[in-house]
Amino acid sequence: MKFSELPYQRLDLEELKNGVEELTAAMRAASSAEEQIALFLKLDKLVSQATTQSTIANIRNTVDTRDEFYDKEREFWDNAAPVLNDKIMEFQQAALESPFRAALEERFGTLLFQNFEIEAKGFSPEVIPLMQEENAIAAEYQKLYASAQIPFMGKTCTIAQLGLYKQDPDRSVRKAAYEAEGGFFNEHQEEFDSLFDRLVKNRTEQARKLGCKNYVELGYIRRLRNCYGPEEVAIFRRQVLEDLVPIVNKIKKNQAERIGLEDFKYYDDLFTFSDGNAIPQGTPDELLASAKKMYTEMSPETADFIQLMFENDLFDVLAKDGKAPGGYCTSLPDYHFPFIFSNFNGTSGDVDVLTHEAGHAFASFIADKEIELGQNRHPTFDACETHSMSMEFLTSPWHELFFKHQTAKYELSHAEDAMSFIPYGTIVDYFQELVYSKPEMTPAERNETWAELEKQFRPYVDFDNLPFYGRGAGWQRQLHIYLYPFYYIDYCMAQTIALQFWVEFLKDAKLAWEKYLQFVKRGGTASFVELVKSAGLRSPLENGALKEIAATIDQWLSEHQI
Repeated sequence: MKFSELPYQRLDLEELKNGVEELTAAMRAASSAEEQIALFLKLDKLVSQATTQSTIANIRNTVDTRDEFYDKEREFWDNAAPVLNDKIMEFQQAALESPFRAALEERFGTLLFQNFEIEAKGFSPEVIPLMQEENAIAAEYQKLYASAQIPFMGKTCTIAQLGLYKQDPDRSVRKAAYEAEGGFFNEHQEEFDSLFDRLVKNRTEQARKLGCKNYVELGYIRRLRNCYGPEEVAIFRRQVLEDLVPIVNKIKKNQAERIGLEDFKYYDDLFTFSDGNAIPQGTPDELLASAKKMYTEMSPETADFIQLMFENDLFDVLAKDGKAPGGYCTSLPDYHFPFIFSNFNGTSGDVDVLTHEAGHAFASFIADKEIELGQNRHPTFDACETHSMSMEFLTSPWHELFFKHQTAKYELSHAEDAMSFIPYGTIVDYFQELVYSKPEMTPAERNETWAELEKQFRPYVDFDNLPFYGRGAGWQRQLHIYLYPFYYIDYCMAQTIALQFWVEFLKDAKLAWEKYLQFVKRGGTASFVELVKSAGLRSPLENGALKEIAATIDQWLSEHQI
């Protein structure tokens, strides 16, 4: 059934709550492990129904944020989710207290119960109103961002559509695109500042009500960090600063030489070759057709996956007015469907979507087949992002389908971008740690904090007094800071593993794919560190790990300069 044909129904919240309560009561009254296992599976089905309907509403709302019906449905689910979660947590607590816990762990795994224990620390009925308010503020940010209608070169552009001009061979056009974007954020400066003020206040209050020192502690709980904490992230951050930043500085020096500039500015950052960046060679429909060919040839598993995606129109990838920013993959468990959302803008990022988000979708497709319980199918996001970022590299034999004669340019810039991304992602995470450790910061102090981190982790950046960026407010463009706090370090961790998978791929493509497939098949049944080690790779949390990875990639880059 095609996505457009999927029926949507707002489920009755009271019925959902009562259904979970009945299962919880039965859980506490059960006289055997078998009875409780059956109850787990019944809860899984109920949650699947709610997740499917809420996800349909969310997808249709992000496809067009102006649609009043789905805007109200998204609002309903934003308010319902914390209430329903309260009831689910009661079921999980009954499972934790079960006299048959050992048998349950044998069936569903010990990690599931460890995760239940972590989740219990991050929730209380007392914070439900605050969670609902947080969802509403986040939705306001997304709607404000999506409302951008920016006059530029005789057209009206969304922020995503400006992306193409930021890579224009004409330097004045690149600069003008950044100025136009910055003008929108400056015009709405007070609104963006206010929204974040409200979020910091809200999240800090949640943390205090739950007995946490600050939202940093609660943020780690909410991200379900089950194998590392802030101390380990600090080790990773130090490695980025010491072992990776010097290499990225070298990458940017090479880039400046390639494009013939001695005064490299921020508006030059995305322009990588003097004759223009590698861009997809074809229409959006042709790119999708190439993606279908690529995954059909890649493996039997990816062939089945891509057939499902195309038969059911599980893509919405064109940038258009009113569409929410960014890209994502989500899943519709009742139908066993993944779904990919993006904003094509004519840059190489369009192909990255077809590999990155398809990596998420493929992992969902495989886990759905391999793993019985829905809660065990999806790992923590550091592992999820490993699925997607690794897929970007493992698809390299088919990159020529998309880039033709520009393939070598694409692969060099893609590898450089992968390295350059990690310091940026580290800034995003570190910024949030500093902000939530000192929630009384003013908007100006937050901007000063961001600007200082830029100097440390991206010393090559010269903002040249650009509007918005020049005042240290560029972080407000990063939707994760508003919508998904403390998510971004997951990308950084994942990128280090993706680079290792790529190194393995360069040595033995078949073996690398087999390792990747086994990584994916384990879903959420193991922690991030366990998954990494089981694939024979090094955890980025280990001292010295990043230095080894960075040196290998640096050598590849040196050998493939154009």
